[in-house]
Amino acid sequence: MAESTIWWLIAGAAIVLELLSGTIYLLLLGAGFAAAAVSAHLGASLTAQIVVAAVVGVSAVLTWYLVRRKGRTNQPASQANPDINLDIGGTVLIEAWDPDGTASVRYRGAQWTAMPRPGATPATGMHRVAEVVGSRLVVDKI
Repeated sequence: MAESTIWWLIAGAAIVLELLSGTIYLLLLGAGFAAAAVSAHLGASLTAQIVVAAVVGVSAVLTWYLVRRKGRTNQPASQANPDINLDIGGTVLIEAWDPDGTASVRYRGAQWTAMPRPGATPATGMHRVAEVVGSRLVVDKI
């Protein structure tokens, strides 16, 4: 069996495993195996084929990792991320603040403790939930 055929079979197996696992990383490694198959078609030595597979596969995985990591830096922390916590953006009515700087509010059928964002002055009226810290709602005045 030709070396290029073996590389194509390995690339196909990586793609099948990727489809079963649902990750992109095996697909990227499969691209490295396909590059090695092309280098085998071009007559490269086995050592060169292995180097091509490693360089292309690892480069693709690192590039994908860095692109994904860069995209995540713009997201807020999990307690303030509306994609994770569906309470973010909800509204509550605060009728009075307690002396300790908190308020008791009814939200989603339960009693919650609300507190203003650090540095904000407590005011009565409608507020928007900005964060959920433990069992406390951090709110901003609307």
